[in-house]
Amino acid sequence: MSDTETLSRPDGSPLRVLVVDDEVNIAELISLALRYEGWQVQMAHTGMKAVAAAKEFEPDAVVLDMMLPDFDGLEVLRRVRVTQPDLPVVFLTAKDAVEDRVAGLTAGGDDYVTKPFSLEEVVARLRGMMRRAGARRQDASSVLSVGDLRLDEDSHEVFRGDDEISLTATEFELLRYLMRNQRRVLSKAQILDRVWNYDFGGQANVVELYISYLRKKIDAGRPPMIHTLRGAGYVLKPAS
Repeated sequence: MSDTETLSRPDGSPLRVLVVDDEVNIAELISLALRYEGWQVQMAHTGMKAVAAAKEFEPDAVVLDMMLPDFDGLEVLRRVRVTQPDLPVVFLTAKDAVEDRVAGLTAGGDDYVTKPFSLEEVVARLRGMMRRAGARRQDASSVLSVGDLRLDEDSHEVFRGDDEISLTATEFELLRYLMRNQRRVLSKAQILDRVWNYDFGGQANVVELYISYLRKKIDAGRPPMIHTLRGAGYVLKPAS
């Protein structure tokens, strides 16, 4: 399951993952796979215990079952995000309807895995989220710049001129993709494939939603950099 890239906290300590599932055997299997990656893992089997564990354990990411015995994963996410607004979350559920995937993401989740799943897939999704969330990696790269917009892939700092901009993990990954492809028109399908690693059966409203989030943070009160080409997609370019 492990690959050649080693991810860790900025201080070099192991990443922490909170695994929340009321099926103890599933939680234990996921935890075993994550410990094999060298990460620290804590488990919780109810929504209440998950919220308490998130505060105490201070995880770098959460694997969160949508259906729990006391309250659902969306409520866990809502409560956790009060104090940890940027905590990456991948939902885990037996539901496979497109509507449920979109509901999880629009509620603030970063990814979605349906049961039955492979442990390799869960680990891969978490690795992607950790990269987006700023885990230290060996293949450190330079600052991306487009006009007066700067994005530091190491520190995850984003500036528009002298103003620092706070982004969620998914917003950061979306902006990075746009910046790496500046002046290139990117379709909604391309963005779904790159940022979320799979599509949503035509549910392009997810892309539209996150583009609107970025515009409010990047372009608000400034000359716009993110542009819509009707029927084609989106493009980021220096403000004129």
